[in-house]
Amino acid sequence: YQQGDWLDFCRGPHLPSTGRIKAFKLLSVAGAYWKGSEENPMLQRIYGTSFFKEQDLQDYLKRLEEAKKRDHRKLGPALGLFSVEETAGPGLIFWHPAGTRIRQVIEDFWKEEHRRRGYELVTTPHIARDELWRRSGHLSFSRENMYAFEIEEEGYVLKPMNCPGHALIYQSRLHSYRDLPMRLAELGTVYRYERSGVLHGMMRVRGFTQDDAHIFCTPEQAPGEVLGALDLCLFMLRTFGYNEFEVDLSLWDPEHPEKYAGDREGWEMAEKALIWALEKRGLSYRRMPGEAGFYGPKIDIRMLDALGRSRQGPTVQFDFNLPPRLDIHYMNSESKEVPVVMIHRAVLGSLERFFGSLVEHYAGAFPFWLSPVQVAVLPITDRVADAAGRVRDRMREAGFRVELDDRNEKIGAKIREAEIQKVPYMLIVGDKEAAAGNVSVRVRSAGDRGACDIDSLISEMQELSRSRALAP
Repeated sequence: YQQGDWLDFCRGPHLPSTGRIKAFKLLSVAGAYWKGSEENPMLQRIYGTSFFKEQDLQDYLKRLEEAKKRDHRKLGPALGLFSVEETAGPGLIFWHPAGTRIRQVIEDFWKEEHRRRGYELVTTPHIARDELWRRSGHLSFSRENMYAFEIEEEGYVLKPMNCPGHALIYQSRLHSYRDLPMRLAELGTVYRYERSGVLHGMMRVRGFTQDDAHIFCTPEQAPGEVLGALDLCLFMLRTFGYNEFEVDLSLWDPEHPEKYAGDREGWEMAEKALIWALEKRGLSYRRMPGEAGFYGPKIDIRMLDALGRSRQGPTVQFDFNLPPRLDIHYMNSESKEVPVVMIHRAVLGSLERFFGSLVEHYAGAFPFWLSPVQVAVLPITDRVADAAGRVRDRMREAGFRVELDDRNEKIGAKIREAEIQKVPYMLIVGDKEAAAGNVSVRVRSAGDRGACDIDSLISEMQELSRSRALAP
């Protein structure tokens, strides 16, 4: 597209007349390889934005500044949550103690909720023979994104996904329709090659944990299973503080059935099940005909964060590819072998990406139940060190993540450090508190609450944890 001396590599035009631009600002300059290949020359890319009104531009710039403050790549290391170590290589996340505490809380919640809803937890190996990936079709479709190597002159692959492993577990014994549905779930670490230029903190990595589940069921059970999976996705997201969503429904192109695995009857059944579940829960969605993968139709949910940005989230999709490729079936009521319906479902998606999104959603100030350190005990002087230690022990015995700051620092410095680390509760112990057997409480974002007895404080905190409250 060309306008005067200006040559744009996009087709354009982007608007009828440049005269309609009333406010604009150049944002940054960066390098970009021609056609995205490192073998091509480096070009200069100029980023900018424009709006019809100056106020809209200023509002946008404020959001950009807030986004910079919330950037998980800065907050994560500053809060001791994670790091990417150059010695180990790009795209590989090292979870530090504070980050691992949050991760364990998320994983425990995830496992608890899956067990409650009838899922069986499984664990599959990190590597498998390349023959498995050849049979599943992944080797031919995605070889460039897989890490392949040899062991004793035999080809192996670092698993890029958990699906074939779950299929093998299902296939390990004969199943009747009476055994179904079978729901298998795993927090499985997978590995995918990504170009170094597209790696981005925890959002785009080479090794990550996928919260996969696969539901094996009959066609009659499929609608109810989709609804159950959708309910689980919404429940988990809302518990983590996401309440606004964008939903896409990717459908097939019925005019070109040759492009897809499965048959027309299966696709129509699957699409009806997805639509029924979405409408049953009153979710508005965007239909996307022809956008389904070859393997099956799917629901994609993107959650909107505190700044209104959409983040990739849960997926519920049918898989018509693996059952015939791996000969996955069950015995129906007439004792005939028929292909099983396989539903793939991820709630959080990548645990790393979800965690990075959470850091930015809360700007590092996690709700009490998620905070890596829930309570900081701050003695004013060395004279009350024993009393402060007893408070720490009480909190620890009650099950809270607590730290005692017994450094030789003034109380103001200790409070500032706890606030920088975004600790929800600061319990200050001085001579008066030690004598009375209580503490002076300071709450993040709320300030001083004054003296409080320890038993009532423990009850308050236990309720925050039990209800997974989003404040303080």
